[in-house]
Amino acid sequence: MGFTDTRFNVNLSILFTEVALLERPAAARAAGFTAVELWWPWVDAPTPPRSELDALADALRDAGTQLTGLNFYAGQLPGPDRGALSVPGQESERFRANVPVAVEFAASLGCTSFNALYGNRVQGASAAEQDALALENLTFAARAVAEVEGTLLIEALNAPESPQCPIVSAPKAIEVVDAVNAATGLDNARFLMDLYHLSMNGEDLPSVIDRYTDKTGHVQIADNPDRGAPGTGHLDFDALLGQLKKNGYDGWVGLEYKPGERPSAESFGWLPAELRAAH
Repeated sequence: MGFTDTRFNVNLSILFTEVALLERPAAARAAGFTAVELWWPWVDAPTPPRSELDALADALRDAGTQLTGLNFYAGQLPGPDRGALSVPGQESERFRANVPVAVEFAASLGCTSFNALYGNRVQGASAAEQDALALENLTFAARAVAEVEGTLLIEALNAPESPQCPIVSAPKAIEVVDAVNAATGLDNARFLMDLYHLSMNGEDLPSVIDRYTDKTGHVQIADNPDRGAPGTGHLDFDALLGQLKKNGYDGWVGLEYKPGERPSAESFGWLPAELRAAH
């Protein structure tokens, strides 16, 4: 039930990385996918040259793939710079500079879903100061996203892999979602329910789904342990995705897993070919 009623997209920042960025849309399309999402591809450039933005847009269009989700700039992913929102100074400025560029780029491709990673705790500023800056920047992003009638996503990471991130539980992510919506009055912030991260945190996934489906704007999946494809770990995705559907979630489910040592195209055996294209 869960798989057959789900719209899947594939994350081109963690899958198909064995080929160059501009080749990934075509590789995903060859594997049967018509919808893709991305982390911000230019890890050192929140405002890359227009020629590079245009080249990626052309690659997505030429492949026949729809961009359905984009992360705002967050530095190196994966790595120590998991987000820029709670970092005073330069990184915060880089995040804010990226927001209008990312919104314009994505909206030109029909994409209105944006993930803003919160960031890690840093030395030299109190947690309260960092949280105030994060809310200020998220509010800025939510207002920019509203101009394209879009959604701002807030994600919980997991404490074992991101011990300095303040958002490592579903309730904490929901707290931030609610704070952004209260600050803007726009009601366009939503929870990004990443089932891998929540499982790594030891959360009860059926309970999380029951409590927060109505505040969820996007779902991402990878199996636990090792962040592999569904079926490589212990999570029952058919049941979990079926529960989400029963609770009213009809949005995208992003495949954000590591393919392992094999080529990415060989990691989709768990998903019948007829279920990969958008429907």
